[in-house]
Amino acid sequence: MRDTITHLQEKVLAGGEVTVDEATELLEGVGRDDLMDLLAAADRIRRHFIGNEVHLCSIINAKSGRCAEDCGFCAQSVRFDTGVEEYDVIDDETALAAAAKAHENGAEALGLVAAWRGLKKGPELERVTALIRKVSEDGRVHADASLGLIDDPDVAGQLREAGLQTYNHNLETAASHFDKVCETHSHQDRLKTIELVREAGMNVCSGGIVGMGETPRQRAELASELREIDPDMVPLNFLNPIDGTPAGSDFKPMEPMEALKCIAVFRFMLPRHHIMVAGGREAVLGQLAPMMYLSGASAAMVGDYLTTGGMSAAEDQEVIAQTGMEPRPPSAGSTSPRPMRTVAEGVARGCT
Repeated sequence: MRDTITHLQEKVLAGGEVTVDEATELLEGVGRDDLMDLLAAADRIRRHFIGNEVHLCSIINAKSGRCAEDCGFCAQSVRFDTGVEEYDVIDDETALAAAAKAHENGAEALGLVAAWRGLKKGPELERVTALIRKVSEDGRVHADASLGLIDDPDVAGQLREAGLQTYNHNLETAASHFDKVCETHSHQDRLKTIELVREAGMNVCSGGIVGMGETPRQRAELASELREIDPDMVPLNFLNPIDGTPAGSDFKPMEPMEALKCIAVFRFMLPRHHIMVAGGREAVLGQLAPMMYLSGASAAMVGDYLTTGGMSAAEDQEVIAQTGMEPRPPSAGSTSPRPMRTVAEGVARGCT
């Protein structure tokens, strides 16, 4: 296996792509004896293509609970009894306070996240665009958002006009596993949303969750699907099972070494993309959190998540320093590590 790791590392460094079969071989074949070799190779790939800067972002639950969808991992679905706090879209003061806190924590962007199927024209869209405009005009952080499915190009256009720079819409899991996770909308619905976001001129943040019963090959398939979409940021989440959800009763948190292996293989398959380790990292990695950067990660969510707490900003800064990485200073302009695409480029490289 050591020879395979070396071969694939050199292939990537030379500009080649790791196939789904090759990534599956790494996920299935690398054991404890070879794991450190895999992590070291992923670290070298990250340093070669990305460097040592860490992108930091924050999120706020801009509308909580009562979501009609049945995503099996989500505490905010109305279909599950999780005891999650429920509230409507937050006010300007709350959003601006969150933006100030994100800036204080060293984040470049604040993601406004809403629990619902998606946005259509009407009062909710107007309220959300007003929030985006407030955060954008405040200027301390970039305004990003995760607002569910979009099926109307005019909605995407209004979000962009309000100042939204990046839209987060995760694939969640491989297409071959998606109906085991969600039945109320399809994998294709998610691809369509990403296509409309691109056409509106926004950056795309898209990743998924591992640890939901998918096979190693399906993890490799997810990475391959993300490579096709070519997002500007790839959040990699680890399932943190929540009582009351289907995933909470069916699965346990991943072993930390398995999680590090996933980060490394995603780096092999997505060498030029920022990979953000986000939800579940505290529950899964614990004291091994610094290892995520030495396994290929180059971005992190700082502060709390939607319904669970995160590390403190001071702890995150300590983790980054321990590994010789450097937080990227918050700056004006796009949060993307690459220039924003034109509409034509977005269509050409987007979803089909």
